[in-house]
Parts: sequence; C-alpha cells; structure tokens
Amino acid sequence: MDQSSIAWADGVLVTIDQRALPHEVRELRITTVDEVIDAIKTLAVRGAPAIGVCGAFGVVIAALAASADGVVDAARVEAEAARIADARPTAVNLAWGVQRTLAKLSEGVQAMLDEALEMLAEDGRVNLAAATEAADLIQKLCGDRPLRLLTHCNTGRLATTAWGTAIGALRVLHQRDALAEVIVDETRPLLQGARLTAWEMAEAGIPHRLTIDSAAAWAMATEQVDAVVVGADRITADGAVANKIGTYMLAIAAKHHGIPFIVVAPESTRDISTARGSDIVVEQRAAAEVTGFGGVATAPEGTKTFNPAFDVTPAELVTAVVTEFGVLADPSAARTSAASTDTARTIAAGAEIANIARGLYASGWMPGTAGNISVRQGDTAVITASGLSKGELTATDMVTVAVVDSKPVDASGRKPSAETTIHTAVYRTRGADAVVHVHPPHATAVSIKTAGSGVTTTRFAGYELIKGLGSARPDVIDIPVFPNHADVPQIGVDIEKYLTEHPDAPPVLFIAGHGITAWGATLAQARDRAECLEAMCELTNLTGHREIPVGQN
Repeated sequence: MDQSSIAWADGVLVTIDQRALPHEVRELRITTVDEVIDAIKTLAVRGAPAIGVCGAFGVVIAALAASADGVVDAARVEAEAARIADARPTAVNLAWGVQRTLAKLSEGVQAMLDEALEMLAEDGRVNLAAATEAADLIQKLCGDRPLRLLTHCNTGRLATTAWGTAIGALRVLHQRDALAEVIVDETRPLLQGARLTAWEMAEAGIPHRLTIDSAAAWAMATEQVDAVVVGADRITADGAVANKIGTYMLAIAAKHHGIPFIVVAPESTRDISTARGSDIVVEQRAAAEVTGFGGVATAPEGTKTFNPAFDVTPAELVTAVVTEFGVLADPSAARTSAASTDTARTIAAGAEIANIARGLYASGWMPGTAGNISVRQGDTAVITASGLSKGELTATDMVTVAVVDSKPVDASGRKPSAETTIHTAVYRTRGADAVVHVHPPHATAVSIKTAGSGVTTTRFAGYELIKGLGSARPDVIDIPVFPNHADVPQIGVDIEKYLTEHPDAPPVLFIAGHGITAWGATLAQARDRAECLEAMCELTNLTGHREIPVGQN
C-alpha cells in the first residue's frame, strides 16, 4: 500500500500541511479540536476521505481532553464532535467519520481510538480497490492503447490517506503501462491541481501537462482527452455528484464530445439520505480566495464575489460511478434495505479479512489453505471459506455463519473453514469482535512440545512481549494448550468449556500441532496478539529459555 499521508503517534494526529505544497513538505501536528477544525477549514487537510479520517481522530482528541480519572464527559465530547462535523458541510465523509468514532463513546476512549485507526487502515484498502475497478472500466471503455486522461482538483494520497481514488486509478493504469499522459486542471481558485496533483504526478513518475480550467473543453475538442476521471465529495440518492467547483462544466463538455466521465469514490461518499443533488448545501468560501492569491490582490478593492467551493453534476452527465464494490449499475438506486446494508458490511469485512490473510500467507503463517480469520457482526460472523488459498483471497471468498451454532446463514453455498467452531466458541464466551487462527512455525513447535493428554497450560515469564497479550501480570502469562482432535468441532467444545471456566484466560491459545488462535476487539489487535505470541515462542526456541508447564486442567 502507498505511504499514508495521515498517522496517529503518541496522542498526536500527524499529517502533511497541504498549504505549503509544492514548495515545502511540512509536517502538521494536531493536538486539539480547534486545530483539527482550523486544519480542515483552511485546507491544510482536504479531500473527502482525508477529512473524514481526520474528523474521526478529532473526536478521539476531544475524548482525551474530556477524560478525567478514567471518566469521559460524554456531553462535552458530543458538542466538540458537532463542531468538527460542521467544519465543512458539503463533504459527507466528515460527518460520517465523526459519527463512526462517536458511536464508540460508550465503550471508552480506547474503543474510539481503535475505530479511528481502523478507518485509517480501511481507507487505503478501499482506495486501492476502487482505483483498480476504475482502471479496469476505463480500459474497457477506451480500448487497449496508451490513454490520455484529464483529471480535476486533487484525489491522490493527499486527499485520502493512501493511494487515492481518481488519481489512484491513474496510478494503476501507469503501473500497467497503459497511460500516455494526464492533463491536470489547475483547479481555481486555490490551485489544488497545480499545487498538489502536479506534485503527486511528478512523485509517481506519471507523464502530465498542467492546464488552466477553461482550456479543458478545448483539449477535448482537439482530441487530446480519451476520458475524464474525477473524485467526489458527496453522491446523493439520485446519483448526483458534488465535487470541486469546475467539475460540472467538465461533465457538460465530456457529454458534448462523447467522452466517458468517470467518478471514483469510496462507498462512504455515497449519501443516500440526501434525495437529490439540489438538496446539497454548497459551501461558500471567502472572497479573498477570488480577489487575490498568495497575498497579492488581483481585483479592485471591494469587488463582490461568487465563490462556491463545489458544484453538483446531475446523474445523466455521469458515465459511471465506481466504488470499492465496483461499477454501480444504477448510481441513483438508493441502497436503503437492511439486506443491502448487511451485504455492504459483509463485503467490507471480507476485504479486511482478505487483506490481512494475504499478509499472513506471505509470512508463511497460512500456507496453502491452512488457517482462517473471522470478524463478528452481531449474531453472525464473516469467516474465510474452506479450501481456498489464503494468498489469493478476495472480499467475496467468505461465508457468514451464526455465532450460536456455527452454521452458514448466507446463500453462497460455500463451506466455512473447518475451524469455524473454534471461532464461534471464542465469540460466545468472550467480547471479541475478531479471531485469527494461524500456523506460525515457532508457536506450533512449542504447542507440540508442551501438549498433554488433556488441556494443559504453559507459562512464559520474563518476556517484554507478555504485555502485548493482555496478561493480568506484566511478567508472567499462562497460556492454555488444547489437544488436537481429528473431529475439529470437539476442539471448539474444549475451548468453550475452558474459557467459560477460566474468565481470566489470556486472549491467545495453543492447539497441539495445529497452530494458535488469538482474538481481540479488532482484527488488527487479534493479528498483533498472534504476532506477539509467535515472537515469544521464537525467543524461547532460540535461546533455550524454556516455558514452564504448570499442570493439567
């Protein structure tokens, strides 16, 4: 994945100050809600996905500031969240990011931070998926030849968190050696195209030319453009697209010249609660942005201005809207049913699972079809399907099962992983939301050496890594070792019985000769705990610092 332009480090939101580009790559460190709001309003941080993620971390900053002795002032956090959401009204991602983090308020600050961190990681995956789908579509529409594309404003890693949406599609095409040139609109009045997109094009080594916005239609008329590719700040239920001012005129020109007009955006940018494009509140910005630039006046003093930050393109001018779920067959079709919402959540969970599975496969922990991962969604869990290579998983290679009995509840016909009962046993006895079952070599070796006829426990002492496993004591941890059974569901029975009887058991376990299982509040946390256990087992095997069996159970 491309380098992230946003990070969270020791309670500080760290990003690139886009006001300084292209002359200076300046780090911006944000520690207060006022700084979050100022960064968004002054366009130090801009781009719908980016401000959505920054808004999410802004709520975390508000919660940290409103905490005393472990108690969070909920009313204060909610008020600060409302201020953040109001910083820019047109981009729906900002309110979406704020609400998604705020929804975790009752679970505490750590849960809010985990949600914001998950949004950060999720954004990069979503961008790459949408960009790849868009690149496929553009090549299908324009043919197998070097393409000349036009883009507007900035939709790259600066406007998102990594990779980008419309620019992400350009990068995919460039990697495929399918891109001849990109024409970059300068994007008046703040020149996001000239300052930011041209900088990103050069950074990625993509051939490009910069033009003034009013030359774009002539570039189309003189056959210098095969397709227009833009992003979006909001897509309403009727398929209308709100984007940076100047987008609407591009769509009109593209329609006139028979050129595809492609919108690339994450699903979070779709706002089916807003019925029509005409319902969108378009942000009006300061007159100074039009009457001057860089501190130099370019209009007579007192000149009145019309300075909308965005315009709205109706659906009939849009060739296609592409999200991480692919090309929308009907952008104006509102997905309002509970079933379609559940499908979207399942696909998103599947994408997350597939991404982590491929990483674990590359490390040798999920060889071939071995291992499985799941994410809980209420009374169900999304788990990897049986018999599939973990190095080639996609978002749809999953099965939804009931937590109560481990049986499939979807209509895919796929068989869930054999170890599904292990996952559901954890979900029924713990408050976990994700489970990882893997076969790392050192932990598997330790599980064989310490196995008994029944359930045993193995003690590790003196490792700093113990802190990462949720032990009640920071220097000692007792991890259960379960016997392996040919009848895999019996392993699940043993695990459920043990976890019920041992409420203080750590969130990791061994299965003799059958790898390890770890769980957590997020998939990232479950994976991290598995990594900590494997690292500790590797130290044990390499140094001879033996774990100490502490008895049969």
